[in-house]
Amino acid sequence: MIRLNKNIETVKSIKKKIKENGGYCPCRLIKNKDTKCMCKEFREQESGECHCGLYIKSKE
Repeated sequence: MIRLNKNIETVKSIKKKIKENGGYCPCRLIKNKDTKCMCKEFREQESGECHCGLYIKSKE
């Protein structure tokens, strides 16, 4: 299950940065298909937060 961070201000801030960054993770220096939000690293991990803290994945 994937859900957004519960902190609404954090979500707003990160989504704004993603939009300003052309859809790429604002925490990454390189812009390529692997760093487009939802980044490859997060899609492949089993659980936990994405690098920037926008999404949280659990095994439920």
